[in-house]
Amino acid sequence: MVKRSKNLDDQLIREIVEILDGWSEDLTWDGLVEAVDRRLGQRYTRQALNKHERIKQAFTVRKMALASGRGVVKKVADPVLQMSLDRLARVEAENERLKRENAALLEQFVRWTYNAGLKGLTLDVLNLPLPAVNRGQSDRGVKRIM
Repeated sequence: MVKRSKNLDDQLIREIVEILDGWSEDLTWDGLVEAVDRRLGQRYTRQALNKHERIKQAFTVRKMALASGRGVVKKVADPVLQMSLDRLARVEAENERLKRENAALLEQFVRWTYNAGLKGLTLDVLNLPLPAVNRGQSDRGVKRIM
């Protein structure tokens, strides 16, 4: 019987992205599939991983960093120093990935603002606070903006 893996939720995606942030050898989709299986006990296909934008973006950023030599960690004899170098490389990789994610979100925000303006929505309407959550009500009374 084939073991079925859990659907990729935000927590699993975050953990897979963290695996990529710490990656220091030749990066392939097959290698990532194996690493995810070893660390998380879940086996996903390349296609399933590639379908999620954060994983795909983190994979691309890490692959480019490794290809340029930025992601390669020097090996030293002192284990404490090696742990520090590994941690520094992980933090730098995470920082680079987060910069790219932030830029993508800013681009999306500009696109949404432009498209909302085309539909006649003003910034005042877009900046209205979210309504309070009322768990005892159905959504029948909710008005749709568009």
